Amino acid sequence: MEQLNGEGQYITLHITCEAASVTGPHYVEGNQVIYDEIFAASRAFLPKEEGPPKVRGTSDANLLQILLEAWATEQTKPIVLLIDEIDSLSDLTLISVLRQLRGGYQRRPTKFPQSVALIGLKDVRDYKVMIRNELQSMGTASPFNIKDESLTLRNFTRTEVQDLYRQHTQETGQAFTQDVLEQAFHLTQGQPWLVNALAKQCVHRGQKAGTAKTIDIEDLYKAKETIIQKRETHLDSLISKLKETRVRRVVTPILEGDLVVFDDLDDDLLYLADLGLIQTKPAIRIANPIYQEVIPRALNHSLQATIPEWYKVWLDEEDKLDWPQIWDQFLEFWREVGAPLMGGSPYHEIAPHLVLMAYLQRIANAKGQIIREYAVGYKRMDLLVRWPYQVAGKRQWQEEAIELKVWKPTDRKDPIDQGLQQLSQYLNGLSLEAGTLIIFDRRDGLPDLEDRVKREFVDFEEKRIQVIRG
Repeated sequence: MEQLNGEGQYITLHITCEAASVTGPHYVEGNQVIYDEIFAASRAFLPKEEGPPKVRGTSDANLLQILLEAWATEQTKPIVLLIDEIDSLSDLTLISVLRQLRGGYQRRPTKFPQSVALIGLKDVRDYKVMIRNELQSMGTASPFNIKDESLTLRNFTRTEVQDLYRQHTQETGQAFTQDVLEQAFHLTQGQPWLVNALAKQCVHRGQKAGTAKTIDIEDLYKAKETIIQKRETHLDSLISKLKETRVRRVVTPILEGDLVVFDDLDDDLLYLADLGLIQTKPAIRIANPIYQEVIPRALNHSLQATIPEWYKVWLDEEDKLDWPQIWDQFLEFWREVGAPLMGGSPYHEIAPHLVLMAYLQRIANAKGQIIREYAVGYKRMDLLVRWPYQVAGKRQWQEEAIELKVWKPTDRKDPIDQGLQQLSQYLNGLSLEAGTLIIFDRRDGLPDLEDRVKREFVDFEEKRIQVIRG
């Protein structure tokens, strides 16, 4: 908007439909809210002589169309209208807005805005999912048939992320360590909002805000945790999509480590790719490590609240996690409340994963980290819990590697052998000598959960592995 207005050839206005998102089927009210937003935005961003005129339509149903026609008619410059949060509208309000845009399309540019951009998380082809079935018929002049092009803001490259951060250094003198520049790209995979949110948290809101102190890797990790916990608008919008059936259909097998088999043109897959939740190449996976952490934490957030206070973090004399004690507590917790917790999960297929991660998150929330790896196609999930402690004034990291397997009713044999092999490979990659393999048995006709939780220790390929079944 500022760039186009600065060039002097167009009148450009950016508005948001978010305030009208609650109107749903009450399209007259929705039109009025957007009408008021246009005037509020024009007063903030445009010279008075370039703003829209006050009008009243012959019918409130076409209030926006009449306003836009009157505005374009009295101006000599073409109008560009940027409508943000368009996908927050639904039902008759969405249809009404789209039909009015369709109605003025042929009158461009002297009697209607020359260009209108609909900005949101979804492609216009997906707006139909926000309309109830009985409203799907839109007549011969479909509001969807005037789309010229869909543009998706691509992710930044590693070089672009580093260049962006270095611009801040050039302007303010505040530097980022090389570790920060590398990890900022790794954590975000260049997702534009995340790239900026991490940096903004570090330099404007963190402990070093407004100073010339160098941003180090600890500052970046704290920033990541802060934006996840605050669930700012971008993350909250993505999290809200997890309730949708089409999203659950794709996300569940990814989190479970199961094979994701879809046609290349599958609408659900394309929908999640448009949202930016997944990447499809070179293989289907959650789009970046921050989303990998956000999704399960959002799904198990209510589970965390159910964990009693007496399930607390146990630290030894070196301020390290006492894992034998932690696992004893988890098994006791699992025997008592595992079954009801699993039964109440909307993601039933991966309920055991969510319960375990909720338990571990209560431990890590203090100052630790949980790194999640979804081995799609290998029927497993790998977790690495990292806990910081001090030795002679220097930070060290304690690491506990965990692998989750599920014994499904359709599986022909015990997954123990495959699990041991996979965990051994995971431990080799981490240079660890011990780890934990958890097998959740979901077969039918088994004894009660409290009667079949077992733990044993086995030596496998020179690794000491704790095997927990339940």
